[in-house]
Amino acid sequence: MSEPTAKTRKRQRWLIGVVAVVVVALAAYWYLNRSGAPGTSGPMGRGGPGAMGALTVPVRTAMIESGAIRLVLPAVGTVTALNTVTVRSRVDGELQHIYFTDGQKVKAGDLLAQIDPRPFQVQLDQALGQQAQNLAQLRNAQNDLKRYEQLFKQNSIARQQLDAQRALVQQYQGVQVSDKAAVDSARLQLGFTRITAPISGRLGLRLVDQGNLVSSGGTEGLVVITQTQPIAVVFSLPQTQLPQVLDRFNKGDKLMVELYDSTDTRKLSQGVLASIDNQIDVATGTVKLKAQFPNEDESLFPNQFVNVRLVVSTNDQAVVVPTQAVQQGSIGTFVYKVGADNTVKVQRIVTGTTEGRRVAVLDGLQAGDQVVTEGVDRLRDGSKVQIVKE
Repeated sequence: MSEPTAKTRKRQRWLIGVVAVVVVALAAYWYLNRSGAPGTSGPMGRGGPGAMGALTVPVRTAMIESGAIRLVLPAVGTVTALNTVTVRSRVDGELQHIYFTDGQKVKAGDLLAQIDPRPFQVQLDQALGQQAQNLAQLRNAQNDLKRYEQLFKQNSIARQQLDAQRALVQQYQGVQVSDKAAVDSARLQLGFTRITAPISGRLGLRLVDQGNLVSSGGTEGLVVITQTQPIAVVFSLPQTQLPQVLDRFNKGDKLMVELYDSTDTRKLSQGVLASIDNQIDVATGTVKLKAQFPNEDESLFPNQFVNVRLVVSTNDQAVVVPTQAVQQGSIGTFVYKVGADNTVKVQRIVTGTTEGRRVAVLDGLQAGDQVVTEGVDRLRDGSKVQIVKE
């Protein structure tokens, strides 16, 4: 039994030795790769000789250009109708006719519905009849007054009788004013039986069907009109960004606002900043802003969520670098700058405005420099590179 036990122990020692060699090899490989990062204290970080010193690293590069870059403040906004009106009846009666269809576009003054006008026509006729009756009495009193004035000149009647007739004429004149107001009121009520669009816009779904009795006190209304051309978008910005927006807005500058879809890839519309709220929301530390858009193609719909980009300023002569070329390390912000002999140098930079996948460089680079955009994970200061063409 002692011989198999010795063989088993020998095999176990051999396996342990193999595992130890593998672990040491992996640790050495990890240390060499790690020491190549900029700002580290390893031999490759100091530019000294290392296992990867003689390797040529394939990379992709980009040429630094001078061009325009914008200061853009992103936000999420909600599309809102510029005006919204719930159309209601101003008189009580039966809804005789509906002259619109759901979703129809209308102009201000277009006929939408008709309330039964007959009761109101009767009221108008009554007012007109009363007015005519009182007008006849007025004319008769005026004629009597003329006769009384002649008789008074002839000393045929007393002044008291003349004054009484003058007062009667004035009384009938006052009645005529009241009659005219009654006629105008009746005519106005009759006009309210024709329900017209107060604004131009797009109609929603019909809320009341033909044949129903409607009331001037009803809150639901007949239909809702939303003005969508032009249309507005409401969005919020942090209060820390407000001063730079107010500085230009208060000068009267038109700040451009761009809208993108929910994926933030397709541009929907372009408009201008219209107004800024008069207070900051203390709960969120943000301020609301409203932009206006022509919406000629009606790509914007009320209550739609959109991505907003407020363009505050534009620098036409900025030094622009792709954001993927910018790296962060213990030395700060840097890029790998490619030299004429295809060696790279760790170049510290100072960045400014970022727009999409581009960032402005304030110091450290100039137009015409070449920087690495892909393959930076295997580079160190002084590495040889092979530029891969598209």
